Amino acid sequence: MSLPQSRRLDFDEVPVIDLSRFRAGEPADDDIAALYRACRDVGFLYVSGHGIASELIGQLRVEARRYFALPVEAKARYSLDQRMRGYLPLDYASYEGEARQAKSRQEGFWIGHDRPLNQDNLLDGPNYWPEESPGLRDTMETYLEASEGLARVLQRAFARALGLDEAFFLELFEQPQSLLKLNHYPPQENPTTLSHIGVVPHADSGGFTILWQDENGGLEVQTKSGDWVGAPPIPDTFVINIGNILQIWTDGEFSSTPHRVINRGNADRYSIPLFVNPGIHAPIGPLIGPRAGQETGDYRSYQRNEWRRAFPIAKIAS
Repeated sequence: MSLPQSRRLDFDEVPVIDLSRFRAGEPADDDIAALYRACRDVGFLYVSGHGIASELIGQLRVEARRYFALPVEAKARYSLDQRMRGYLPLDYASYEGEARQAKSRQEGFWIGHDRPLNQDNLLDGPNYWPEESPGLRDTMETYLEASEGLARVLQRAFARALGLDEAFFLELFEQPQSLLKLNHYPPQENPTTLSHIGVVPHADSGGFTILWQDENGGLEVQTKSGDWVGAPPIPDTFVINIGNILQIWTDGEFSSTPHRVINRGNADRYSIPLFVNPGIHAPIGPLIGPRAGQETGDYRSYQRNEWRRAFPIAKIAS
């Protein structure tokens, strides 16, 4: 049996928030209230007025298309390592989804902040750059810097939405372990099981995600009633989704929402997520509310456990 089509998104379910006044440091009360409702009730939102040049996005899209057109042998030369840098092959198996070893009909290329190898923090390390894609490095590094700037705007905005000092989250995201990823999804005309779609249902493990998606669509969000809702592309916006870390820090005040990708169109789909992750010493546990201070560890150990579960192909060491 084919998977049912998701109903078309009603925009009052996943709202569009203009970040222009947040970026200027002068958000109106209505802006803050709308952001709070989106993070609490949906866990997903679109943002406009984000300040990232469309030319840069277009350039990275071109580089992504060129990279994924390379022969498999060239891409596999820099296969995903234990620090989550490199090439994630098509049809990789994960420990998420209904089959517990589901395959995702997606391939990806990951980079992070390029830092020296560090035995005290095995999340750090160099990026890999394929010789066959000479323009990839400059474009991805420029985009990483620009999107991290947007991430800091959002960190301040999230704090204000919660009634906190706007610097509340900034220190937690110092020396971030953020990861930038290029995604390619071949078309799937008639997927028959959740165990082999673009990306199996999951919630992001980190702080939050800044996602650019092309015009083909395919992103679907699960509502609190269990329905799957299509989140179609809106020109000149990013999709922001709350991750598990922010849900933990806010003791459930913000929602980390399950989502999936099914490329039902006839064209290849490309997307560019930045997974915004905190620094290695950030606590895991509620930071606000009556349970504040009940920590269970730090981000360094938490994230390695999450990657080990979701990406066994990376062979993440203990």
